[in-house]
Amino acid sequence: MNLEQHLEHAIAEKETYNKWVKKAKKINPRTLDQAFHDEHVQVFKKIDCLSCANCCKTTSPIFRDVDIKRLSKRLRLSEVNFIKQYLKMDHEGDYVLTTAPCPFLGDDNYCSVYEDRPLACREYPHTDRKNMYQILPLTRRNMEVCPAVSIIVQELKKKF
Repeated sequence: MNLEQHLEHAIAEKETYNKWVKKAKKINPRTLDQAFHDEHVQVFKKIDCLSCANCCKTTSPIFRDVDIKRLSKRLRLSEVNFIKQYLKMDHEGDYVLTTAPCPFLGDDNYCSVYEDRPLACREYPHTDRKNMYQILPLTRRNMEVCPAVSIIVQELKKKF
C-alpha cells in the first residue's frame, strides 16, 4: 500500500480499529508501550514525514502559552498579534490554527518555523511515548491523518 492507501484503510476499517483499541487497553501497559516503540522505530526507518506532511496539511496542533511566546518572538510579533493573525480558540478552549494547511508549511513540506514549532508538533504522532494505553483513542483517530500511525497500529493489531 502507498501512504494514501493506509489512510483510506484506516477510515474504511474504523470500527475494526475502535474494537482493537478496547482490546489493547487490557494489554500490560509496559508491553503495549514497548510494542508501540518498536513499531515506531521500524516504521520511521521507512517513512520520511516530508514525503507526506498530511498532519500539517489537514490538522492543527494545540498552541500552549509557551508555544505562542516562542513563535511570536521568532516572527517578531506581539503575542496578541500572533494570536489574532494565526490562532482561534477551539471548542475545548485550546488555541489552534485558523487555517489548514499550516501557514508555516512550505510547498516542499518543510516547516518554516521548525526549530520553534509547538510542542504538539514536536511530539506528533505520539507513538513513542509512555502510557500509550491512555491515548489509544487519539492514536486510532491519528490513523486517519498519519500513514505511519496507520501502519504501526495495523502491525500491532496482528500481534495482539
